[in-house]
Amino acid sequence: MYLVLIAWLYVVLMMAVAEATSPMGTLLGAVMTFVLYGLLPMGIVGYILGTPSRKRAIKAREMAEQAAYEEAQAQAAAAPASTAPDAGGQPPAATEQCRVAPMGKEPG
Repeated sequence: MYLVLIAWLYVVLMMAVAEATSPMGTLLGAVMTFVLYGLLPMGIVGYILGTPSRKRAIKAREMAEQAAYEEAQAQAAAAPASTAPDAGGQPPAATEQCRVAPMGKEPG
């Protein structure tokens, strides 16, 4: 793929040099020739030909993210419940090991 792009840019560069050195040609015409016959079309062709590799990279990244998510879910399910205080400083609600009776009014 890149060999064709490089070869075409070489041909267009030679066209631009020929136009710049021609007695009837101008430097502005040479630049326009290089941009309009070389850079612009080859940029479009390179983008189109690179689409499958970009799709493969996106799919691989999504698969890696999915695998990491599933691994985190498996670790979270296997980890025992924490008895450390939460961000508010309160202990977590009743866990399997210790049950706390709810507070209420004393009968009286």
